[in-house]
Parts: sequence; structure tokens; C-alpha cells
Amino acid sequence: MSDKDKAASMAFTLAIGAIFAAIVFIATITFTIPIPATSGYFNLGETAIYVVALLFGPLAGGLAGGVGAALADAYVAPQFALGTLVIKTCEGIIVGFLAKAVMQTKRSHLGAIIAMALGGLEMTFGYFLYEQFVLNYPLIDALAEIPFNLVQMLVGVLVAFPIMNVVLRVFPQLKS
Repeated sequence: MSDKDKAASMAFTLAIGAIFAAIVFIATITFTIPIPATSGYFNLGETAIYVVALLFGPLAGGLAGGVGAALADAYVAPQFALGTLVIKTCEGIIVGFLAKAVMQTKRSHLGAIIAMALGGLEMTFGYFLYEQFVLNYPLIDALAEIPFNLVQMLVGVLVAFPIMNVVLRVFPQLKS
């Protein structure tokens, strides 16, 4: 691949990441359920993070997840914005990296589900640590948010997986 092709590819990835950051923001703030114990909230932003990471890889997934979700938190729950920037960036990178590694195999569907599950577990554990060590929430409050984050991950997987399949059927060139 020439330098010109690499630059075009990077520009495309950054543009996709920016577009999906806006989609993550909208998906996150459109449907929220407050979690009183931590002042956090359940949302549907996970779905958009998983879709972009599965389809466009770790850079786009990390950019969209971190920036989009952090902006949503700055708007809805600002105490989480900095943690979200790190946690959701890592989540998008993990899902994108793992999915990219398995998408060319015969077990790509299973690999995509595992990638989303591992990314979601990082998100769940990341928020637990953030609430404990940065926000200094009581242990019981930080533990109370874990089930909500696990359900958020599950909903993200259940919605993102069929979306990914439809997009790949319509645009098979995204597999490469």
C-alpha cells in the first residue's frame, strides 16, 4: 500500500470515527434510564460503539466510543465524562481489534460476539474501578451499577450483531 493509499485510508477511518461519534452521542442521550446509586445511567450508546468497531476496526471504534460517549456524559452526567473517554475508547479498541482478528475466519459471528462481550466486560469493570477509585463511591453503590452495565452490554450485542450482519450483506467489501 502506497503512502497516498495509507493517508486516504486513515482519513476515511477518522471521518467514520467522527461520524459515529455523533451517532454514539445521539444513541447515548436519546434513551436513558437513571441509576440512582451512582447518578449514572443506562443507555443505548453501546450499540453504536459495537457497530462501528465491528465494521471499521479499532481506531474508528475507539474514536467513536470515547469521544461520542464522553460528550454525552458531559451533557448528562459530567462526573463520568473523563472516565468515559478512557473506558469507551478502550472498549471500542478492544472490540475493533478482536473483531478484525476474526472477521476473516469461518467463525466470524462467534468472534464478533466474543469481541463485544469482552469489550463490554472491560466497560463494566472500568466503570466499577472509576467509581471506586476516582469518584470514591461506596462499594455497595459501585456494585449496584454492575448489573445495569451488563444489561447495557447485552442489549448492545443483541442489537449490534444483526445490524452488522445486514450492513455486511449489503456492503460485502467492508469485510476486507
